Amino acid sequence: MKRLLLALALCASLGAQVKLPPYTREVLPNGVVVYYMQRTGLPLVSFRVLVRGGNESDPAAMAGLSSVTAELLRRGTAQRTAAQFSEQIDALGGTFGAGTDEQSTTAYAEFLSKDFNAGLALVADALLAPAFPEEEVRKTLARRADGLKTTKDNPGAAINSFYRSFFFGSAHPYGRPADEASYDRIRRQDIVDYHQRAYVGRNLIVIVAGDFDPAAAKARVTQTFGAVPPGAEYAFAAAPAATKNSEPRVLLVDKPDATQTYFVIAQPGVRRSTPDRVPLILVNTLFGGRFTSMINDALRVTSGLTYGASSSVQMARLDGAITISSYTKTETTAQAIDLALDVLKRFHDQGMTAEQLASAKAYVKGSYPSRTVQTADQVANVLGEMELFGLDRDEVDQFFARVDAVTLEQANAVARKYYRSENLTFVLLGNAAKIKDVAAKYGPKVVEKQARQPGWAGM
Repeated sequence: MKRLLLALALCASLGAQVKLPPYTREVLPNGVVVYYMQRTGLPLVSFRVLVRGGNESDPAAMAGLSSVTAELLRRGTAQRTAAQFSEQIDALGGTFGAGTDEQSTTAYAEFLSKDFNAGLALVADALLAPAFPEEEVRKTLARRADGLKTTKDNPGAAINSFYRSFFFGSAHPYGRPADEASYDRIRRQDIVDYHQRAYVGRNLIVIVAGDFDPAAAKARVTQTFGAVPPGAEYAFAAAPAATKNSEPRVLLVDKPDATQTYFVIAQPGVRRSTPDRVPLILVNTLFGGRFTSMINDALRVTSGLTYGASSSVQMARLDGAITISSYTKTETTAQAIDLALDVLKRFHDQGMTAEQLASAKAYVKGSYPSRTVQTADQVANVLGEMELFGLDRDEVDQFFARVDAVTLEQANAVARKYYRSENLTFVLLGNAAKIKDVAAKYGPKVVEKQARQPGWAGM
């Protein structure tokens, strides 16, 4: 009871709702969507530019194309060599980077407010006029191919790609992580062609957040991005059929020198826009989303079988997965997986208590501001998600109210709905000779793969 009262008191102490600062949204004649959010206090301005498509837009045989294109943005432009670009970023004390996720490429940069014009010019040069020098293309692709070897020697890094490939399958855009073959197929012209069709007006979302003069910023951004060819907005494909097993599936990835077994237990999840997203955040926080979670307490704190165990809920444009991840000594593989399954079944059957729900609410509300709206770059990220997923400002402004409104009955209904223990997907990465019999416990057929073989496990 004391812990329940303490959790409730913490919830109350968080005070009023977190609110997004005022912002404006406009669409330029060429289709570019622009957000402006002014935040004074720190003399910094953040630029975030999203390009619709991301990994979903990679051709099936060229996984990684969007990501390689993003990496090459700063490796030389029509006006600057790669070295000159980096030197000018450094001279301003700024930052610039780019990367991809399931549904978008994001370029992000931050500069001092006084360097707004110079910073914007560098961002625009990288995004709109990359040269893709042949030498840089070759080096980048070679470095990525070599990096795959390093990744496959690191079980903690490799298991995510094995799991994605096996769980979703090669017909699904989330089941095609880049591999040796896909990198080998990519040529400079493929990158040029991808950039020309993707980095166009109707595909761009530009976000400016921080300390800037609104009138001057609008004039400069309009001038910079208003001249981009409109092109065609990327047409996202219809959602593939949900990934559901009729029986358990097991992948065993052999790394003969491994002394530990890394494992992922996966089941169908949700998409970013699901109405269940707030109660699901609370449920996952309690089950495996924080250090003091049920799964970590069982596998690490109580039993000492691992240094860490967690669960995650993938929330992207398409239905993702809910996963349990951990690792353990080879000889305790069965014990650790069985314990994880036991915690999962008990959670599904018994749910949570009012005290546990209050604790999850306090944790989520306490960590939300620093994770989401503390910096200008975080706020820019929120605005990008809102535009990309068709959300509105209530996603932030009403978040605390939605957390508070989740009842114990609703939370437990969500736990029963999504945290199931039948027909799961298991991926084990370790010494196959020592854990083959263990893997066979969890499904009628075990698919085997060598860790160092080319590719992942797409089916």
